[in-house]
Amino acid sequence: MEIEFHKYQGTGNDFIMIDCRNTSNLILTNDQIQQLCNRRFGIGADGLIQIFHHESHNFEMRYYNADGSRSFCGNGARCAVQFAYSLGLFKAKARFLAIDGTHEAELVDNSVALRMTDVSKWEENEDHFVIDTGSPHYIQFVNHLSEHDIVEIGRKIRYSDKYKSIGINVNLVEVRSDKSLTMVTYERGVENETFSCGTGATAVALAYLLKNNLKGTHEVLINVKGGDLRVEATQSESFREIYLIGPAKSVFYGRVSV
Repeated sequence: MEIEFHKYQGTGNDFIMIDCRNTSNLILTNDQIQQLCNRRFGIGADGLIQIFHHESHNFEMRYYNADGSRSFCGNGARCAVQFAYSLGLFKAKARFLAIDGTHEAELVDNSVALRMTDVSKWEENEDHFVIDTGSPHYIQFVNHLSEHDIVEIGRKIRYSDKYKSIGINVNLVEVRSDKSLTMVTYERGVENETFSCGTGATAVALAYLLKNNLKGTHEVLINVKGGDLRVEATQSESFREIYLIGPAKSVFYGRVSV
């Protein structure tokens, strides 16, 4: 079977996009997804996204990690929005369905601003936070980030007795200045470091606001290996009006046999 695809990236997080509006029966197996995402034997990507028609939304996105597992992906969603715009599925503001429910997004100054799900629960420990922003994240603030091996640390935490069954994404964060952070991420499903992680950047920003007891509305700048992301959030007893903002770019188009 031959399929058409588009390749997109958002701050270095890269995704295979497939328009399934006229081929809603296109079901890919885990093996096929792994093959397509393989960087030596396939197209190469951190994940794969299928876009489907939806009766009450502009579209539905189904996201698969590189190993074929399902989750929500912030950067993937932003790229899906940009792809959907190129398909003419909306004009300025989008409303779409993902695995964690309905999301809204809009195109602003060459970026995609994605509204994330409100967050009312988190785990605060002596040396780390655990926050679910559509995917679960372990966040630890460190000094001298470059001296820490995110792959070694990430694998140790992700495959610990507590997390090995469901998995968790691991983020190490260094504070550069007021509301400006640098982070690195080990992603479950990819099982390696990625250049960026949208749900991770969101979780990191919320952890920073919690750590510093910053109430009200704030914007946090997150530097990742693939560029910069911004997170806006309002904190009271919970977090609401959370936005992940950053670029989403088309890379190339092609056809592939699966």
